[in-house]
Amino acid sequence: MPHNKKCPECGSINLVYDEQRGEVICNDCGLVVEEKMVDTGQDSHGQFDKGEKKGRGGAPLSIQKFDKGLTTNIGEISDIYKLDAGQTRKFLRLKTWQERVSTSLERNLRLAMAELRRVASFLNLPNVVKDEASRIYNFVLQRGLVRGRSMESVIASCIYAACRSYSIPRTLDEIANASDVERKEIGRTYRFVMRKMGVKVNPSSPKDYISRFSSILHLSPKTQNEALKILRRADVSELTSGRGPAGIAAAALYVAALLNDEKKTQREVADVAGITEVTIRNRYKELIDRLGIEDKLKIKEKEETKKK
Repeated sequence: MPHNKKCPECGSINLVYDEQRGEVICNDCGLVVEEKMVDTGQDSHGQFDKGEKKGRGGAPLSIQKFDKGLTTNIGEISDIYKLDAGQTRKFLRLKTWQERVSTSLERNLRLAMAELRRVASFLNLPNVVKDEASRIYNFVLQRGLVRGRSMESVIASCIYAACRSYSIPRTLDEIANASDVERKEIGRTYRFVMRKMGVKVNPSSPKDYISRFSSILHLSPKTQNEALKILRRADVSELTSGRGPAGIAAAALYVAALLNDEKKTQREVADVAGITEVTIRNRYKELIDRLGIEDKLKIKEKEETKKK
C-alpha cells in the first residue's frame, strides 16, 4: 500500500507495505522506513469464522489449574472487601454459592494444584514437569486412588514421578524437604501410584546427578568428565547396583575433584547431594579400593608435598 512519506535515505516516495512482516519498505534503496505491530493470528487474515464466536481473550488453558483456566471466579476476598457495603455483601454471597455448588473433585483439585505449584516452584522445576505432575494427579484423583492418603504425599509422589519421567534429577530427600512429607511416605505412595498406572520407570542413574552437583559445587568440565569416567568404570564393576545414585554420584565427584586439584570437603559434597558424610566416606572407599584409584591419589599427594 502506498504511503505519502519519503524515504529518509534516498528521498524516494516509492514505498510499499509488507503485510506479513509489518514493515514499510523503500522500493528504490530497500531501507525499512517503518515497522508496525502485526497480529499473526488466524482472524487477522480473515480466516476466523465469526459465526463460531471463539474469542481469544484471557490466559491460555493450563492443566496446572483445577478448571484448566476456564472457570470465571467471583474474586478474591481482599478484592471484594474493597467494594462498597452493598456490593461487598452481594459478591460475598455469590462467592459462597460458587463454592457450595462446586464438586468435591473440584475442591480437591483447587487445593492440590496450589500445593503442586508451591512445591514445584520451591524445587525450581520447568513448566513441562509441572504439567506432567498435574496430569498424573488428575489420573490418580479420577480413579479414587487418593482416598486414605494425604493430598501432600500424593502431590509429592506425582512430582517425583514427573521428574523421573523427564530424567530431571531430584532426590526423594529434596522433595521431602520441599513438601514437608516424610521420605518413606513419598516413596511408598510413588510405588503405589506407578503400580496402579501400570508404568514401569527405570531406576535413576548416578550420571543424571553429575552435571547438577558439579554446577552447584563450581567444578570444572574436566572434573565433571573425570567423574563420568569413574562412574562408567564403577558400573562395569557393579559398584552402582544396590546403592543410592546420589551417593555414588557425589563420591565420584569428590574423587574426581581430588584428582584434578579442585579440593572440596566431604561436608560440602554431602550437603549438595543431600546425604551424610558417612555415606560419602563409604562410597569413596569402595571406589578407590575397587577401581585402583588409591595409587593415583597417593602420587598426587607426593607431588603436592614436593611442591610445598
